[in-house]
Amino acid sequence: MNATELSDLARIKQGARATWAAGDFPAIARLTLWDIGPRIVEAAGVSPGDEVLDVGCGTGNAAIRAAQAGGHVTGVDLTPELFDAGRREAAAAGARLEWVQGDAEELPFTDESFDVVLSTFGCMFAPRHEVAAAEIARVLRPGGRVGITAWTPEGDMGSFFRTVGAYMPPPPPIAQPPVLWGSEAHVRQLFAGSGIELDFRRETVDPPEFDSTDAAIDYLSERFGPMIMAREMLTAAGRWDDLRGELTVLFERNEPLEYLVILGRKAG
Repeated sequence: MNATELSDLARIKQGARATWAAGDFPAIARLTLWDIGPRIVEAAGVSPGDEVLDVGCGTGNAAIRAAQAGGHVTGVDLTPELFDAGRREAAAAGARLEWVQGDAEELPFTDESFDVVLSTFGCMFAPRHEVAAAEIARVLRPGGRVGITAWTPEGDMGSFFRTVGAYMPPPPPIAQPPVLWGSEAHVRQLFAGSGIELDFRRETVDPPEFDSTDAAIDYLSERFGPMIMAREMLTAAGRWDDLRGELTVLFERNEPLEYLVILGRKAG
């Protein structure tokens, strides 16, 4: 990479950490992500004694369930500000795991360290998808399994990120759109040549319930990092009401939120 790309990459990651640390992500995770954790743990076949890595673990919706299934679990995330809440969730669940600050594009683990690598809506936010996929493949042992979830471009969460993103400054060219991880063709390209054979399916999770659309937007704009950042920037620019109007139309659809389940096994 040249100097400009290196600078852009550093800014992206600093911004990502600040964004996910803002607000109340533990509460946001409980709204939609918490029920998906046990699904991906079961789908990936986490078993007692497995060495498990959860990439972009957040507050542990998958990592805690993997520990409950008997795995020896390490959760890694760029945003260590989330770990205190994760530790409280783990303690309440009677689960033990290790929490490590780290970058999905530069995982701080040796080659072939894990039997299972999970990521629930985590690695999709790494700016360079090929790098994140290569890291997942690198740390996975021969015969190991992958279980990843990502919002699909066609689903309402894909629409949400596109709608908000249209009002924000464009990211540097080095950053790829997160929802591309929700495209089967894109993911096949990412893991081509990795030795990981992939399988896909699409699932949904119900949207969170609020008393009204206005209540939903208010809640998210006060607690969800990307929405907090958007509201602050757009309020200063006099455009927050415009985005709010578009989100009102989107949220009133109240459709199930579609995500892609990516399962894989590395050749042994």
